[in-house]
Amino acid sequence: MNHFQQTFRALANKNYRLFFIGQSISLVGTWMQQVAMSWLVYRLTGSALWLGLVGFLGQAPAFFLTPFAGVLADRYRRHRILIVTQILALLQAVILFWLVATNTIALWHVIVLSVLFGLINSFDIPARHAFTIEMIDKKEDLSNAIALNSSMVNLARLIGPSVAGVIIASFGESLCFLVNALSYVAVIIALFVMKMKSQAVVSDRISVLEHLKEGFTYAFGFAPIRYILFLLGLVSLMGVPYQVLMPIFAKDIFKGGPATLGFLMSMAGIGALMGAIYLAGRKTVLGLGKIIGIAAIIFGLGLALFAHSTSLWVSFAIVCVAGFAMMVQMAASNTVLQTIVEEDKRGRIMSFYTMAFMGTTPFGALLAGGLAHKIGAPYTLMIGGICCMIGGIVFLQKLPVIREKIRPVYIKKGIIQEVIQEIREVA
Repeated sequence: MNHFQQTFRALANKNYRLFFIGQSISLVGTWMQQVAMSWLVYRLTGSALWLGLVGFLGQAPAFFLTPFAGVLADRYRRHRILIVTQILALLQAVILFWLVATNTIALWHVIVLSVLFGLINSFDIPARHAFTIEMIDKKEDLSNAIALNSSMVNLARLIGPSVAGVIIASFGESLCFLVNALSYVAVIIALFVMKMKSQAVVSDRISVLEHLKEGFTYAFGFAPIRYILFLLGLVSLMGVPYQVLMPIFAKDIFKGGPATLGFLMSMAGIGALMGAIYLAGRKTVLGLGKIIGIAAIIFGLGLALFAHSTSLWVSFAIVCVAGFAMMVQMAASNTVLQTIVEEDKRGRIMSFYTMAFMGTTPFGALLAGGLAHKIGAPYTLMIGGICCMIGGIVFLQKLPVIREKIRPVYIKKGIIQEVIQEIREVA
């Protein structure tokens, strides 16, 4: 198998290939809507505080609802859950387009629709993460599929913001919302075309709360899952909300407009795409623990440097590196979690992953918006970067404990033996 085939081997699975194509189209529209939404809020309010508040309200449901969504993803067919969430997301984008196109949009509309989208995502994302393994015929392709998912997200992140910036400058925000609505059709078609096997679901004889308690006990009682989720939550709380502050850097510091904002986010997308491709090319999950810690440190350092950069071109390079490190940390965490989790708890662990990744982000957005209002965006970003670096250092110190706990799991699943066999074949 050559390097190209190795990097894209998960696409040999038909269901995953259908999902990959449909979701790739849909995510371009999602990123366009995200940029258009942030620019719309800043245009309506001119306030960093409102940027943070709307970001908080749009993502806060993930923190409170994803644990319950994870239970549903273990109790019901994830394929059907995704069909429902994608249709609802399409309707949300259509409403947003109509309000902006008819010039009847108000800030409260944006808030309500952001909260609605957050509610939809709370159920969509855990189901989507847990659904990945169901689309893969060869389980050894799972880590590659997870990395390709990240590549898909970040290729869209590269294309979407750039296109959105040009469209907003030329036609206004409404066209971005329309494109996003139409893009959902692709993934909905892909889901309907798939031929799925029956999903083994958790018995519903036990109550939702008991299932939730079982998931929490398992996740936070097992050191590798606990430490990965804690670091992920810290980075998402203190680092990831830098995206909320990007309109301030684009407009007030670099004296640009929506195109500048789009290019800044696209540079982060380029770095993130490179990170995802790097992970897709890896043959084994071994060694990802160390990579998770180092990536968190690099991401934090990138934020601290970007915070006080006055050169747009230097900032492009810094954001690219930060995007690379952020994606490597997030995707590597996902991969390790999915390879060590017990199958009947996969939906719940992926819901905790979503809660740590997305659920803490709105609180970070609210915190970042409030701090930026008081001390300015650069100092806010620097504080976040320092916190990420400290978290990465602490995680690396815990690696011996993490490896000790994971090793029996990898031996049981044959992962370590597979690596030994690969070494023998090369020799």
